[in-house]
Amino acid sequence: MKKPGCAKCSAKGIKFNLKVKITMAVFIALFAFSFFPGLESLNKSIMDYLKLVWWAVLLGLFLGGVIDYFVPRDFVFKYLGKKKVSSLFYAVIAGFLMSACSHGILAIAIQLYKKGASIPSVITFLLASPWANLPVTILLFGFFGWKALLFVGMAMVIALITGFVYMFLEKMNWIEKSKKIRFKADYKWKKIKNFNLKHSIMGVTKGSVDLTNMVLWWILIGFMVAVVIRAYVPEHIFMSYFGPSIWGLLLTLLFATLIEVCSEGSSPIAFEIFSKVGTLGNPFVFLMAGVATDYTEIGLIWTNIGRRAAIFLPIITVPQVVLVAWLFNLLL
Repeated sequence: MKKPGCAKCSAKGIKFNLKVKITMAVFIALFAFSFFPGLESLNKSIMDYLKLVWWAVLLGLFLGGVIDYFVPRDFVFKYLGKKKVSSLFYAVIAGFLMSACSHGILAIAIQLYKKGASIPSVITFLLASPWANLPVTILLFGFFGWKALLFVGMAMVIALITGFVYMFLEKMNWIEKSKKIRFKADYKWKKIKNFNLKHSIMGVTKGSVDLTNMVLWWILIGFMVAVVIRAYVPEHIFMSYFGPSIWGLLLTLLFATLIEVCSEGSSPIAFEIFSKVGTLGNPFVFLMAGVATDYTEIGLIWTNIGRRAAIFLPIITVPQVVLVAWLFNLLL
């Protein structure tokens, strides 16, 4: 157990970073600006979005803090290193528990690889985490209702299929070899067994603030882009360029790749695409592009795992994403 002073010491590390402060200040300024005469449509757009997602953001950040504090990191590491099919399913579950954005999850994924997780497990974890993790799942339900299950479910399916393909590629020596596994299995659920209310509140708060620093500024950026789109971009623009056709899906993919918004930030923009176009395929492409074509992600895989593993990521994932999106548009 921690010493009595530890909770006090850890409180000093609980603070919002500069990115959150700046984006929050910009958002507050935009909100205040929307009350000026002639900006009624912008104000209405902001109010509509706030009513839609405030609870999802707060609940997601809180639950992310709970998971961060109570779930031992070694518990996750233990199940991702084996070259078995089961490790891919564990990777999807781990992605759900890790609660981080598509950019924040990169550091965790590379850490998993360096600690001995297999390449297929790391790739599966990397693909599943942004769209199958708890905060984003709640956020998607806030926007899309029950249809969020389709996004989360297909994100998991694509992650698993890609993991299986990587297992085959590794077996054929077409990508780099995974490292040898050295895991300690003696992890303990100390924070649950030795529950202390004061330390738990402090730990969960710190975990929530850390997650806030990682994702809230992206959420606010996406939120502000989405409210401006809703207020001022005519619907016919979306129907002309981002419609339910194959070309519309590819243009949506290109648009999402270029702006490279974090998964949480993509959610409000994806919802706005959905409200303008009226089909699920286009927002699905927009959401999945964050992990399928993210050049930051590909670059980190290239540097830390290997160039072949990095090159195969968009080759394997993009066709799956476009196919699923096309089926969404065709059948739903």
